[in-house]
Amino acid sequence: MNTLLPTSIVGSLPKPSWLAQPETLWSPWKLEGEALAEGRKDALRIAVQEQRTAGLDIISDGEQTRQHFVTTFIEHLSGVDFDQRETVRIRDRYDASVPTIVGAVSREEPVFVDDARFLRAQTDQPIKWALPGPMTMIDTLYDRHYGSREKLAREFATILNQEARELEAAGVDIIQFDEPAFNVFFDDVRDWGVEVLEMAAEGLRAETVVHICYGYGIKANTDWKATLGAEWRQYETSFPLLQASSIDTVSLESHHSHVPVELIELIRGKKVMLGAVDVADHAIETPEEVAETLRDALRFVDADKLVPSTNCGLAPLPRDVARGKLQALSAGAALLREELAGAAATA
Repeated sequence: MNTLLPTSIVGSLPKPSWLAQPETLWSPWKLEGEALAEGRKDALRIAVQEQRTAGLDIISDGEQTRQHFVTTFIEHLSGVDFDQRETVRIRDRYDASVPTIVGAVSREEPVFVDDARFLRAQTDQPIKWALPGPMTMIDTLYDRHYGSREKLAREFATILNQEARELEAAGVDIIQFDEPAFNVFFDDVRDWGVEVLEMAAEGLRAETVVHICYGYGIKANTDWKATLGAEWRQYETSFPLLQASSIDTVSLESHHSHVPVELIELIRGKKVMLGAVDVADHAIETPEEVAETLRDALRFVDADKLVPSTNCGLAPLPRDVARGKLQALSAGAALLREELAGAAATA
């Protein structure tokens, strides 16, 4: 697309209260059967309309048809038993009950492709679809079969590549892989994580994104952030590796974080999807605050490679807060766009 500073959310938006419990991750559906199928489509339509009303340039599904950004994909795979559950430590941060790998994993049929076709029919704007990354998938399971994180991640990369290719064929312009685990398992990232991510994206003509953040704005994540000190330098491990990778765009957390903005220099040449909206605070940013965050980043990324976005998903927030943040994101990008146009005109 030719728009300067094209805006986009990272992934999730809050679901309507008639579909799932508000402000709750992994919330059970309130509908069943055909009513649930219809309700999820209605929620997706609403998510598209809210993004378009806010003025966003790249439209996502808001993850309205899935309960969780990782497990909804996993539950469609064979080799995973959701009745055999174990408690594991998710990203060394909090405990969760997760399904168990009991055999060879495989994808018997497409998972999100029908939903992506439905999204494509709702708008002629560029659309983006998010998938869980291989390393984050293995961190959300208990493995009784493979006995190797790397081997399981490679299996998932093959499955994700199958899904991504079919999403591309369904009209998806941008395919994003969510890898918050890249901010935790640094040795794995160096040894095989980026290579496996590239396997998931192999052969795609669609633009590819890897999203690496510090998590949803839930207490477990905010408590963890409080232990990270005055500077969050986790990106120093992954960014040089991603700069040399085949992935097109790197999505990172910035606004109200302690990530030194100069770390963006480590991915010079890549497109940068910059989090200019905080998902851990109910306060709605002003357009000026958004513009300032973006303006600061322009010291380390060219304007034609900057994509203003949210820090992470907005699912746990109240819907009115999320809508306000979308509007602020769009308005802040517009302010900076006008500023850059004015500077170019007087140059």
